Order: sequence, then C-alpha cells, then structure tokens
Amino acid sequence: MNSLINTQNILETIQMIDKENLDIRTITMGISLLDCCNSDGKTSRTKIYDKITKLAENLIATGNDIETEYGIPIINKRISVTPISLIAQASDDKNYIEFARILDKAAEAVGVNFIGGFSALVHKGYTKGDKILLDSIPEALACTNRVCSSINIGCTKSGINMDAVRDMGEIIKRTAYLTRDKDSLGCAKLVVFANAVEDNPFMAGAFHGVGEAESIINLGVSGPGVIKSSLMNLKDASFDVIAETIKKTAFKITRVGQLVAQEASKRLGIPFGIVDLSLAPTPAIGDSVARILEEMGLESCGCHGTTAALALLNDAVKKGGIMASSHVGGLSGAFIPVSEDEGMIHAVTAGSLNIEKLEAMTCVCSVGLDMIAIPGDTPASTISAIIADEAAIGVINHKTTAVRLIPVYGKDIGDEAVFGGLLGKAPIMSVSKFSSAGFIHRGGRIPAPIHSFKN
Repeated sequence: MNSLINTQNILETIQMIDKENLDIRTITMGISLLDCCNSDGKTSRTKIYDKITKLAENLIATGNDIETEYGIPIINKRISVTPISLIAQASDDKNYIEFARILDKAAEAVGVNFIGGFSALVHKGYTKGDKILLDSIPEALACTNRVCSSINIGCTKSGINMDAVRDMGEIIKRTAYLTRDKDSLGCAKLVVFANAVEDNPFMAGAFHGVGEAESIINLGVSGPGVIKSSLMNLKDASFDVIAETIKKTAFKITRVGQLVAQEASKRLGIPFGIVDLSLAPTPAIGDSVARILEEMGLESCGCHGTTAALALLNDAVKKGGIMASSHVGGLSGAFIPVSEDEGMIHAVTAGSLNIEKLEAMTCVCSVGLDMIAIPGDTPASTISAIIADEAAIGVINHKTTAVRLIPVYGKDIGDEAVFGGLLGKAPIMSVSKFSSAGFIHRGGRIPAPIHSFKN
C-alpha cells in the first residue's frame, strides 16, 4: 500500500513539473553581516565580500546538483543580507554606493542573479545611516545589475513614517530617471514595505533579519499552474470543494519545496529556515494567478468577485502549506505582480483590471501593488500617496503589504514597458489625475492603530 502511495506521489510530482510549470522559484541563502561593521568603509566592504563569497561559493553548484538528481527545476539561486544601513552606518562614508557595488561584485562572483538587502527599516524614524542609504538608492540601483533594495516605512506596532513615505516617492522618481534607458528598470528592484518580514526569500524585498541565524537557507516554491490544473475539472463544484482542492494541492507543492530545502541545507551545511509557498507567477502561459481566479468562474480577472476569489485562494494555499511543513514562512500566499503574470497583463489590456481594483485585492493577498508600470510623469507625491494607502492596509490589517511601482520615463497610458525575463512586460496603467501633494507634504507619523497595543 505504501509503495502504491509513493508511486502515485512520484507520478503526480512528475505531472506537476512537466505539464503544470511547478518549480522551485528560488533557493535564497540569508547571510548576517553584523560582524562586518567597521569604522573604515573599505575594511567593512572587504569583510562583506569575503564573507559572502565564502559562505555562498557552493550555492549555485549545489542547486544545480539537486535539480539534476531530483528532476525538479530550480529557477533562481539568490542571497539576502542584513540591511546595509545597519552595517554601513558604523563607517564614516557619506554615501553607500560602494557598499552596493561590493554586493554586486560578490553576487557576480558566486553566480547568483540577485542579492537583496540594500535596505533600511525606518518605520518609526531615521538614523543617520538610514538617511544616507535612502539617498544612495537611485544611483546604487542604476550602477549595479544584481542588487535589490527594500525599505520598511510602517508597521502595526508603530504606525506609518510619512516622512519616509514622502521621500520614497522622490527616490522612486529619481531611480526611474537614472534607469530611463531600460524602461526605468531600477524601480523593479525597489520595494517599499509595511510590516516587512525577516525571512522572505523572494526578490526584490528579501533581506536577512537581525533575529535570524548567522546564515540560513530559505526556499520559495511556486505553482500557479498546478493549482489551476487542479480546478479545471471542477466546473460546477461548490466553493467548499474548490477550497479543499487548493489546500490539498498546496500541501503537495510544499512537500516538494521542503524536500529541496532540507537537501540544500544538508549539502551546504547551513540550517534550513522556511519554505515560502507563494504562488509567484511568470509571464509564461499556464503560470498565472489571474487564470486561477478565472477558473473559478470569473470572465476576466478584476471583475466583481475577484477579491472574494483571491481571498479563498490565499487562505487555502496557507492552510495547505502549514499542514505540509512546520516551517512555512516568508510571505506565503498569492502574488499579483502585473508584469509577471500573463493573465494580469491580459486583464489590464482588456480593461477589467485597474489600479484601484488591485489595491482592493491586496487586502486579502500577498503582498501588494507589485510590478505596476505607470506614466513616467506621475508626480512623486502621487507615488507617495499610493504607498501610504497600501501601507495603511498592511498596518490596520496586521499583514505585510508592499509597493513596487515603475514610473516608466518617457512613456504614457497605451504604451508598454518591457523588462525581460521573469520581470516580463507591462502596459502602462493610469493613476488618479487629482493631486495628493497637500496630504503628503504634512509629514510626521500616522499613529499605530488601537489594536496594536497588545502585550
């Protein structure tokens, strides 16, 4: 009997990989850089480079070996590090561009495609190093290829730092301008969070939290195509059946992820952290979160009922993942990045999906307004106001929310931005023509909600 079950599991996994786009989206090695602080910036950077290249020297080879031996595609191998603002502010450097360059150099040396952690946690205010890091972001993302940046501007316990929200609008605009020759690609490597988590393996928001171990292996597994396939024969089924089916499918996907994560941990001699079961789509046909929602009976993603369908999906995915592993973490749920999801792109083009509906959907999913291209002449204050709205959803609802907006320099509604690879392409979406400048200009801090006071 056990042999029969095992054979069935193997056959199901082969089907998921061959026909339904199941893959391990990323093995991400988290590395603490706290012992790399030094009053001399050059010494600090040397220590950073040496530590990353030593710990991650076998990351690519190990991932490739596991992929070959188990037949499970592992798309990306990545690194996350301690927020650089915490490390660099021990030095006397006046900007942190060289810290970004050394991260890029280390990432290139070990062969990873992205390294996350050019980051700062400013949800309650700025330190000297935080401010320097934020001011360095546009040039840092323009002069590097692999470095990703994230800023946490709010959390449920402390509210929203509106000074940082205001500044991030300007920083996003500057980043867009400096990378204008690549459809403002630098903004695709910059995320603004509320309630950021410390163990997220997905870029561009990954960083290695100060509560984490010296080094850790976190894994992101994805399977929108598998979930969609599991629903295709349930045309007349009730939502109870749909939820149960998604839950069982998510369980199977998570088991595959845990197997790979534990194997990578053992071979690299680095502790296993978490499996992040996030339905992270790609531009490929059959690998779309939007198409899952349409499989439930929606004519086009974004029509009325979309938020309810996404809530069911997100919840069922989490339930299935938690049953499959004791260490599910990160952002586990359903991502809705417009440029990276073929179905989302189609819905925007068809007119069924707009930025207001996407904001409503972020109330029930992971994580937020993601990979959305907007007109290049969008005012910085409007971008800041969109960030504030999304942060409010996260802070009030005690969940992680994020914004990754790309004001594409020189392009407007009706145009298309092309980012390439997993980042895909996106139609330019409209934003409100009415000004938020007076609101954003106030600054200060939006206080924590009443339900945050728990001890």
